[in-house]
Amino acid sequence: MVILVINSGSSSLKFQLVDIPPCRVLSKGNVERIGLPDPFITYFAIHKGEPSPDSFKFGGSRDSSLQYSSVHLAKKTLRREEIPNHRAALEKVFEILTEPDLGVIPDARVIQAVGHRVVHGGEKFSESVLINEEVLQVLEENSILAPLHNPPNLMGIYACMKLLPNLPQVAVFDTAFHHSIPAEAFLYGLPYEFYEREGVRKYGFHGTSHRYITRKAAEMTGIPLDKLNMISCHLGGGASVAAIKKGWSIDTSMGYTPLEGIMMATRCGDIDPYLPLYLMRRHNMSLDEANDFLNKHCGVIGLSGIKGDMKDVELAAAEGDSLAYLSMKVYAYRIKKYIGSYSAILGGVDVIAFTGGVGQNSPVIREMILEGLDYMGINLDKEKNNQCRSNGRITTPSSKIKVLVIPTNEEYIIAEDTHMIISKSIKRPRIL
Repeated sequence: MVILVINSGSSSLKFQLVDIPPCRVLSKGNVERIGLPDPFITYFAIHKGEPSPDSFKFGGSRDSSLQYSSVHLAKKTLRREEIPNHRAALEKVFEILTEPDLGVIPDARVIQAVGHRVVHGGEKFSESVLINEEVLQVLEENSILAPLHNPPNLMGIYACMKLLPNLPQVAVFDTAFHHSIPAEAFLYGLPYEFYEREGVRKYGFHGTSHRYITRKAAEMTGIPLDKLNMISCHLGGGASVAAIKKGWSIDTSMGYTPLEGIMMATRCGDIDPYLPLYLMRRHNMSLDEANDFLNKHCGVIGLSGIKGDMKDVELAAAEGDSLAYLSMKVYAYRIKKYIGSYSAILGGVDVIAFTGGVGQNSPVIREMILEGLDYMGINLDKEKNNQCRSNGRITTPSSKIKVLVIPTNEEYIIAEDTHMIISKSIKRPRIL
């Protein structure tokens, strides 16, 4: 089954074309600056697929059996004068996917389903669902819970519905994996009626990534999933830590919104709840200004004063920038606190896994986080840590806890769920 995976942002649209099973990525890319000046598309073609003459007919059959030739095209950056909206972005994507030289499929009719990343499923969705009018209504209602994420996700869904009106579409939620968190972990110290009436609770995010990392860790270690206790650290621009007990999420650092938890690239993470009130009173910030400040101007960027990713901060610290180094120490310290607390609620840890742009690519941050955790039985192999950027173990054979580096693959989970739902011909979503 050929599935188009969509991750739609407010001014961007990431896409991946996947043939599953087995999972073979045909192409991937990103449309950036949608609705803004100077939009551009970055595109990678990986495998060119030709329909098998015995299994695919342009007359209407949607059997997607393809024969492949590896083309391994270099990265292509394409520019266009104007991409005003997500529908125009998708039109350009389909044009590229089927273009004779760059394309990987002969016709858009090869695509059999679309899987969408949706950040917030609220309380009503505990698993991926086939999208219909009822689901769309709930997603619209959930936009108040994730105003920076769900509306753009919906833009991608509506654009696909217009361009591919008869194609089944599936929503895969970042929050779904964390629905196994117990009440003592997801409730806040607020009157219970706020939870009952308005759903105010911890939801957690990055669930698709944590779910993939958990499965991959079980595969790499040979520990059965139903016996695996692990701490998953998704460290990127947004970052979260999850406690996984016997394969199930039982707590996670992000909360009602992605602002809670560890300090991130631009988000403050855990702070005194009074501080937003202080900002509004002392600095005359409006509600929207305070929200924007805490989400976009704090965290590592706020502390260090360096606008860029963690690589820039590490470089500045290495050159003697004391604030850059301090921001790295705060970042690592906050993550270490979560590892310690999650070790306590898990009652023992088999694996700690790092993923995301920082978790996968920064041995310096990994070492800072793990420093002083030898009492837990963690023996870091510094040489392996310095060299590891992909699937690998960075602790010694004698280490009680295995520490792994695992590149995440959220698109695979989205494609897999979409394939499962479409294959089973689920007609109605599971709404709790």
